[in-house]
Amino acid sequence: MSGLIQLDAGLDPALSGGELQVREPATGRPIAVVSLAAAADVDPAVAAAAQAQPGWAATPPTGRAAVMRRAAAVLERHRQEIVDLLVREGGSVRGKADFEVGAVLDELWSAAALPTRPNGHLLASEPGRESFARRVPLGVVGVISPWNVPLVLAMRAVAPALALGNAVVVKPDVHTPVSGGRVITRLFEEAGLPAGLLQVLPGDAEVGEALVRHPDVPMIAFTGSSEVGARIGAVAGGMLKRVSLELGGNNALIVLDDADLDAAASSGAWGSFFHQGQICMAAGRHLVHRAVADRYLELLADRARKLRLGDPFREEVDLGPVIGERQLDRVERIVRESVAAGAVVLAGGARRGPFFEPTVLAGVTPDMPAFTEEVFGPVAPVTVVADDDEAVELANRTAYGLTAAVQTGSVRRGRAIADRLRTGMVHVNDQTINDEAHVPHGGRGASGNGTRHGSEHSWDEYTQWQWLTVRETPARYPF
Repeated sequence: MSGLIQLDAGLDPALSGGELQVREPATGRPIAVVSLAAAADVDPAVAAAAQAQPGWAATPPTGRAAVMRRAAAVLERHRQEIVDLLVREGGSVRGKADFEVGAVLDELWSAAALPTRPNGHLLASEPGRESFARRVPLGVVGVISPWNVPLVLAMRAVAPALALGNAVVVKPDVHTPVSGGRVITRLFEEAGLPAGLLQVLPGDAEVGEALVRHPDVPMIAFTGSSEVGARIGAVAGGMLKRVSLELGGNNALIVLDDADLDAAASSGAWGSFFHQGQICMAAGRHLVHRAVADRYLELLADRARKLRLGDPFREEVDLGPVIGERQLDRVERIVRESVAAGAVVLAGGARRGPFFEPTVLAGVTPDMPAFTEEVFGPVAPVTVVADDDEAVELANRTAYGLTAAVQTGSVRRGRAIADRLRTGMVHVNDQTINDEAHVPHGGRGASGNGTRHGSEHSWDEYTQWQWLTVRETPARYPF
């Protein structure tokens, strides 16, 4: 079977932002050279997408669904190739990369089910007139996607937007222009998506700004930091365009005194260390009942010490590299400042080249950076609480509101706490990192603007209502 992605395929003459050498974060070895977009490239990309969109919207729903299914089949055929690319370009361990490809398959199959769903309602009306509420495509949807889970976090917007009759312009992050950009292009090329409908513009913030400000892009779907999301929301609001913001999180994992501590420590380690903690849903704060805190810390630190750190493409490891120097500096600063303020390192705590050791911090208080900031690194800060009320109060003591988890021996007690948490998602007796293609995924507060990705909820995101009335006989009025 020939490869889907030719890493030496050459540069794209349509893009004017120069060249970028893509390197493995684990080793610094070059992978590919890609073309970058400049802000000036946004206009022609949007124009091409807008020209192609009406014909695509007029394509029978079964035809649009078939393209989604064929894209899924292409992805399945080239699964191992794309897993390898996610490992090399993004620093994913193989399990995470394989899970990501599986999640993208789910997104494509869910998108394939959308076009043939009922797209409106027959409304009550007077005799001689038919009245309909129907959903119609927005037009051109702009998608700005991140580097940490580059393929699925782009596809969860690209696939439903296309399936529902829109064209799409994607700006992937410059850390992952191949897995977050070229892979998507190739999947849909092989699936037979008509030319022009999908434009991919790898680039910096100026390209994203031009896309957000473009008058012919009525919607922006952004996944990334809360700071950037706030700016995008402000610009989009000023232009009266729709915006979907899925932003950061400082998520609480609450461990009660009746929890299965071994299971809780397993969830805690996974929630904080999965993909080096570079997940918006990562467990950023462990709020543990005083009666079980010592034992929980012992179990969590023991798990952290056993995790293997290294190059995930060439070794069997549990954690790969942090994405780059800037993020390493951030993680190191948060740990250093928290320790200076009184936190205690029970495991890890050190930077090793492009890697950061899985770290457990005890004695974390609500005024420390490890509590107040989204670390986005492999750090598990543990704060002791006296009771359920304090756990809830501290969990809610953040501007973020993405997800949370509760570990308890009593489902009733767990659900009672879940009812009091100001988050978009809560998981009882699980960890914080959960996502499925058919669920209403999204956060509150600084974690997003309340929009939801997933299955039928995509109708609300990527279409708009139109009221249509039809009369057989023209209406006549007094004047």
